[in-house]
Amino acid sequence: MFSSKKDIVGIDVGSSAVKIVRLRESRGTYHLENIGIMPLDSETIVDNTIMDSTTIVDSIRNLLKSMKIKTTRVATSVSGHSVIIRKISLPIMTDAELESSIQWEAEQYIPFDISEVNIDFQILGPDAKDPSQMNVMLVAAKKDFVDDYTALFAEAGLEPVVMDIDCFAVENMFDYNYGFVDDEVIALIDLGASATSVSVLKGDTSIFTRDIQTGGNLLSEELQKRLGISGEEAERAKLGDRNIADVDPDSVDEILADAIENLVQEVQRSLDFFSATSSEDRVTKVYLTGGVSSSAKVRETLEERLGITAERVDPFRNVTISEKGFDAEYLDAIGPMFSVAAGLAMRKVGDK
Repeated sequence: MFSSKKDIVGIDVGSSAVKIVRLRESRGTYHLENIGIMPLDSETIVDNTIMDSTTIVDSIRNLLKSMKIKTTRVATSVSGHSVIIRKISLPIMTDAELESSIQWEAEQYIPFDISEVNIDFQILGPDAKDPSQMNVMLVAAKKDFVDDYTALFAEAGLEPVVMDIDCFAVENMFDYNYGFVDDEVIALIDLGASATSVSVLKGDTSIFTRDIQTGGNLLSEELQKRLGISGEEAERAKLGDRNIADVDPDSVDEILADAIENLVQEVQRSLDFFSATSSEDRVTKVYLTGGVSSSAKVRETLEERLGITAERVDPFRNVTISEKGFDAEYLDAIGPMFSVAAGLAMRKVGDK
């Protein structure tokens, strides 16, 4: 936990919006201080690549100004194909020994030139099947990719004191609000606008992660393509508006069902791959975050496909919220979109 003197703000720069969460910690409990969102055009970030940095910088500045936030230290995160997460097995060694040899060890697992990436690791503990080995979570991110994001914050007059990975920020948020149960195997699925991340954890240890380069935009794109409507109309239809001129409501429902089925199939493939490569562990429950998790149809389809319960996560479940300062219904509606930002806001200065 961190004190107010070391206050940092969680900023999630996603493909569809910039989301900011500010929390205050007091006696082991987080209090919601502020929350804000600024939508981004679909061409601002494409495939995790920043196409229009000026718009993002302006959005961050305007959002911070409207939220009256003067803190300059922030926690942010990255994800996508420029980020590699691998669970590897290495001979037992100390943190210091691994620190000195990680570059060489990582070369075997990273599909980029080792000089082009930032590397981090966490020792997970001894390998249950081989006491002479230990499990290590290896994370690598391309330097130019990370530099692009840190440059955004520098231009906005901010200092990124924590650079995280999206799925780890979600795990952090989940731990505070729901907690992990020893040996229980769960999946955290973050359904974003342009990408979906699947994380499988056993207890509090991440044992499988995978990024899927498709998300909620798939639903809008299918509506737009098959009905010949505008992007704005497709968004309205996706969110439940059935009063769009010259559009049959039944056609909307049919197209959405097809698109949801395709999205869910991608998630199922990832979990099937995990099951095939893990002889013992089976996912017993799924938790959903991200804007798409608000769709009851997505949750129902997932449950039917996987045969297990899928629950929509509330990132502010254990966060103290002022009834006067925040509208409970609004927070409930937008909450899942802030899962990454909330997890980032719970980081402390000095975190990797």
